[in-house]
Amino acid sequence: MKLLTILLVLLVGVLIVKNRLWSFRAQQSSDYSGLGPSISLTEHLNGEILSEGLIYGPNGRVANSFVARMHGVWNGNTGTLTENFTYSNGKEQARKWNLTIVDETRFTATADDIVGVATGEVSGATIRMDYTIVLPEDAGSHRLNVTDWLYLTDSGVILNRSEMRKFGLKVVELVATMRPDPEALVRQEAAE
Repeated sequence: MKLLTILLVLLVGVLIVKNRLWSFRAQQSSDYSGLGPSISLTEHLNGEILSEGLIYGPNGRVANSFVARMHGVWNGNTGTLTENFTYSNGKEQARKWNLTIVDETRFTATADDIVGVATGEVSGATIRMDYTIVLPEDAGSHRLNVTDWLYLTDSGVILNRSEMRKFGLKVVELVATMRPDPEALVRQEAAE
């Protein structure tokens, strides 16, 4: 029995170390401080943005997909990012982020389905944001701890990867692209 307890403690220790040193959760903003291109909230989260993504459930399989049309507007150090999601299961969702730049690397954000204030950090080609989200009633009204990472590519496309956890266990993962909305660009060019 003693040997089994020791083995169990070692296994738990190895899993904790793995999660902290060699996983999505092990990333730090400082890991990306020297990498470019440099991402900017006011530049890259501005105007019409098209996002397409996949949502993975706790079993690692795709549970849903979505298309989101976003619109970012900035006035100095404050901005809004309005998101309108259409999911593959037919459901729709809207969210409006209110963003405030604190200094050259930190920002805060609020939204109606977020508990308290989200905290964010900009570093090199990345944006990291941590917050607690409350899922809609039809999804169980669960509170999940979220870590969002946005990575700017050389082509200007942003890759978004998010993990949502409950009691420390990953229950949802999201992977999406974000780029200037091509339809909005065509409308803008036609207007000029």
